[in-house]
Amino acid sequence: MRKIECITRCGDCAEVLLDYPDNFFDLIVTSPPYADSRAKTYGGIRPDDYVEWFLPRSEQFFRVLKPTGTFILNIKEKVVDGERHTYIIELILALRKQGWLWTEEFIWHKRNCHPGKWPNRFRDAWERCLQFNKSKRFQMFQENVMVPMGKWAETRLKHLGKHDVIRFDSQVGSGFGKNIANWIGRDKAYPSNVLHLPTETDNRNHSATFPRALPEWFIKLFTKEGDWVLDPFVGCGTTCEVAQKLGRNSIGIDIVRQYIDLAQEKINPVEMMLFEKRVKYGKRIKK
Repeated sequence: MRKIECITRCGDCAEVLLDYPDNFFDLIVTSPPYADSRAKTYGGIRPDDYVEWFLPRSEQFFRVLKPTGTFILNIKEKVVDGERHTYIIELILALRKQGWLWTEEFIWHKRNCHPGKWPNRFRDAWERCLQFNKSKRFQMFQENVMVPMGKWAETRLKHLGKHDVIRFDSQVGSGFGKNIANWIGRDKAYPSNVLHLPTETDNRNHSATFPRALPEWFIKLFTKEGDWVLDPFVGCGTTCEVAQKLGRNSIGIDIVRQYIDLAQEKINPVEMMLFEKRVKYGKRIKK
């Protein structure tokens, strides 16, 4: 049985990743500190300064990600003085200039989000999961995340009309069409890009954990067993924990020592091999 490596390292990911070679990781999935939030935890990054802070780190992400790999960025918008700040839009544009392809956008719907309101808006019940790639040819295993057809199929597919057994083009002229008969005999369907996942509250030692199901979904979609997963803002180690259970190698980085210790508690004890025994890194990458 292939041994799975799960390594955590303390430090700024922009520095730590200099120890890794080009084109090493198959997937980067992470949730960095949000703009100007939880200042007591991470020091806080003002929305106006966020892009400048992020780009040196994403430069390293670009270098260490394989051409067939994927980068998933979970990030949340922020309201400043009653108006949505544009730092995420600015970041997307800056990442495209850096060489990234903005391939897709997933929405994480927090289905157990508590209701709330402010004078001019309601509480957000969603977060962005932005997909970036280095190339249009990236590995993707869509069958791994298929979902049950649902009870609608039991009745809908029993009584097919004349427009259900042929490709029936949209009547509004959109160019889209469908053939309902294609779904007969299937027990699973492909999901949409909206992920309906509840938040988790079982880890009160970290202020911003995402649910295990979130990195699990992307790890299943974009990697196979034995691949390497990176979380450069690993927090309490959820990504590494899930990667290990799915048979993927992982490296988690965080600047806060307390969180690295929490992450290590989540990871099953494994024999940590020295880097030079696992990969020939050579000299430290120059900036």
